[in-house]
Amino acid sequence: MTQATAVRDRYLPQTAPKIHYQVAIREPESHLFEVSLTLQNWQLQVLDLKMPVWTPGSYLVREYSKHLQNFSAYSGDQPLTWRKLSKNHWQVDTNGVSQVTVNYRVFANELTVRTNHLDATHGYFNSAALLFYIPEFEQQPLLITIVPPRPEWHITTPLQVASDLELPILDFGSGDVRQESESVESNQESDYPKSIIDNRNTFLAPDFDTLVDSPFEIGTHQLYHFEVMGKPHELAIWGKGNAEAERMIPDMQKIIEVEAQLYGGLPYDRYVFLLHLASTGAGGLEHKNSCTLNYHRFGFREPDKYNRFMQLVAHEFFHLWNVKRIRPKALEVFDYTGENYTPSLWFSEGTTSYYDLVIPFRAGIYDIKSFLNELGKEITRLQTTPGRLVQPASESSFDAWIKLYRPDANSGNSQISYYLKGEMVSFLLDLLIRARHENKRSLDDVMRKMWQQFGQDEVGFTPEELQQVIESVAGTDLQEFFARYVDGTDELPFDEYLSPFGLRLVGEKEEPVAYLGVTAKTENGREMLKFVEAGSLAQLAGIDAGDELLAIDGFRVTAQNLSDRLKDYNPGNTIQVTVFHQDELRTSLVTLAEPRPTSYKIVPVESPDDTQKQNFAGWLGSN
Repeated sequence: MTQATAVRDRYLPQTAPKIHYQVAIREPESHLFEVSLTLQNWQLQVLDLKMPVWTPGSYLVREYSKHLQNFSAYSGDQPLTWRKLSKNHWQVDTNGVSQVTVNYRVFANELTVRTNHLDATHGYFNSAALLFYIPEFEQQPLLITIVPPRPEWHITTPLQVASDLELPILDFGSGDVRQESESVESNQESDYPKSIIDNRNTFLAPDFDTLVDSPFEIGTHQLYHFEVMGKPHELAIWGKGNAEAERMIPDMQKIIEVEAQLYGGLPYDRYVFLLHLASTGAGGLEHKNSCTLNYHRFGFREPDKYNRFMQLVAHEFFHLWNVKRIRPKALEVFDYTGENYTPSLWFSEGTTSYYDLVIPFRAGIYDIKSFLNELGKEITRLQTTPGRLVQPASESSFDAWIKLYRPDANSGNSQISYYLKGEMVSFLLDLLIRARHENKRSLDDVMRKMWQQFGQDEVGFTPEELQQVIESVAGTDLQEFFARYVDGTDELPFDEYLSPFGLRLVGEKEEPVAYLGVTAKTENGREMLKFVEAGSLAQLAGIDAGDELLAIDGFRVTAQNLSDRLKDYNPGNTIQVTVFHQDELRTSLVTLAEPRPTSYKIVPVESPDDTQKQNFAGWLGSN
């Protein structure tokens, strides 16, 4: 027995407290959520409250408590003494009172899938970024009531409405809902006021993990209902743009069906898609019974952009198995107070990224040519990132907390995304398994086995167990493969794995341009160097990211015409590059290198043999 367990067993009351959150929106234009946390049957002398510093699925400590203000605590009308012990830890002296109410506000003006946003048009929040949890009571059931600012605002969340459930068996106690607009007497002193339980704006979460896993969209968003495999689904769309639900929903249904067929069914009773149409950015965050998607408001008409949105849908939906249920041991039980380290995000995120290309193809949303073209784009991203030769995929996974979400001018030289490298490693593993077993086995079998062995019971896997499952499906020892491509930085041998399928990788140069080794961008009328490749002749000449590019051989140059200017030179030519380096005028001599491929494509080999044709057909079907 650990010391913490002994303390808990000694002091934890037999009857746990009843927990009720209320989230009120009084003045949405202020961007302030008003939160009340009411506890009944509290039996300890102090109340510890902690706010998570991160949310599962987004591996960065985001310091959500920085947005919290106006903290206060009461028992009835009597104020309670409280103190702040750390950045996300508050403590209230309760001194034996059984009822405690804590009030505070949270500023919410960051529109991403992992934060909170409140304005005159809607309110959106992730509970990790808004609500306290009570250490040692995270497994308690809890109620959460939403108070919208206007009657026409409605609420969409994967949580169940409390009035639809058998609440008496949970034995919730009464709560002081300090900010309710109406007062309704309770039938019994120990019950919640009837207005709370019967309120269609009150929801039940069986524990804090479930609450964190259940985002809320509050407003006048459009709401569409559809069914897949006999189960209800909802699509909530906030914002204006050219998204057409009549077009999107049939394709989303296809994606759901294809993924369900892979795993053998849908592991939920109801699923909710929350879609934010925004002016910039794109991304998603997965949950067990829902996901939040952020996409450019006018990104649905052009085929390529529409296909990317469907890849986003496929990615987040695939996560309801891989990550939310099939998850690394380090994420089996979430620690909301700090980093949860794992070297396996290359599988959790990277393999999911591979399938977000595969699933829309299998669903018939795009054809073989488009699928191979999408793979080529991902290979291009990998092969044009120097950091692929520096950082292994497992290290990238482990260091997600300090690197991926915090890029700097040297990131391209020193890092590789575990999404991208994991995606390409998964691609090669799929080809390896298929080639060895004539398409009778594939990475699909790995996913099914991981689901059966770990996901169904939500038992975390170790890196060793993951490798063992992949080896058991592949039917071969993969120690060298993992050492070189997961834990090492060897170049991925694409041609070796593509050849059995009659394919090869080709690097293309749109128009051969001598290589300078820099990337420039116009910012506020200045031509700024955003990236200088490590080891390039430009770097060796003393040119740095952050320098302002002025001229080549004495003539003004811009980010827009840099490539055209370099076409006037040949590899081996030496040019004068003039920059402002920390406001100091400098001119450096740089010798240009050979042109580099700007893109990569997967193309057929000449005269494929019968085996190659059969392997290709077994993998992707006929052309």
